[in-house]
Amino acid sequence: MKLKIINPNTTQSMTEKIGQCARAVAQADTRIIAVSPRMGPASIESHYDEALSVPGILDEILLGEREGVDGYVIACFGDPGLYAAREVARGPVIGIAEAAMHAASFIGTSFSVVTTLSRTCNIAWHLAERYGMERFCRNVRASDLPVLDLEKPGSDARRIITDACRQALAEDRSDCIVLGCAGMTDLCEEIADAIGAPVIDGVTCAVKMAEALVSVRLSTSKRGDWARPLPKAYAGMLSQYALNG
Repeated sequence: MKLKIINPNTTQSMTEKIGQCARAVAQADTRIIAVSPRMGPASIESHYDEALSVPGILDEILLGEREGVDGYVIACFGDPGLYAAREVARGPVIGIAEAAMHAASFIGTSFSVVTTLSRTCNIAWHLAERYGMERFCRNVRASDLPVLDLEKPGSDARRIITDACRQALAEDRSDCIVLGCAGMTDLCEEIADAIGAPVIDGVTCAVKMAEALVSVRLSTSKRGDWARPLPKAYAGMLSQYALNG
């Protein structure tokens, strides 16, 4: 099985960390390919960043289709470009927010999301609504850490995120915590041990969900919304994205 993990930002150190965590949970015979797109933002912290990350994501999906990739993970908590990626991929495409929220609903009756900047909180709330997770999601809390602080040696990010998770358990009365950034993937076990509650990382959950779907030979339906895009011309620098149906 070949799975491609796409970190939609262009920060290579984060991509390498995501790949390491994905390989740690994958089956021995699963090949994990972790990539950043050739174009896009250094971090994703706004709707603007998300929108500009999508062409790079689709580049990697289309390349993966030519290379025989069996399934994909979009490793950003905003799940940017998820539905567009499903239109062009044969195999399953899993977003880490979708995976994490569903996993949390399996192991508790409520969860809180702990994310990075406060401006991204509404993005997480909108995703909870889209995925039918509002009744499980007690709160979305910001640690007010820029995403790239997670990559800085000597940063106080671990303590700040752990304190935010501990506060969420106490004040939101949640059963578990969902980490709201792919860059937090390596903190999951450490924080769970520190706060005494399950902590869910969307990267590793998405990898296992993609493996499961590929293993039972389930692919993305090509009826309805996720059918192949209609062939048409695209102008300017988007001309390369024109498909033949």
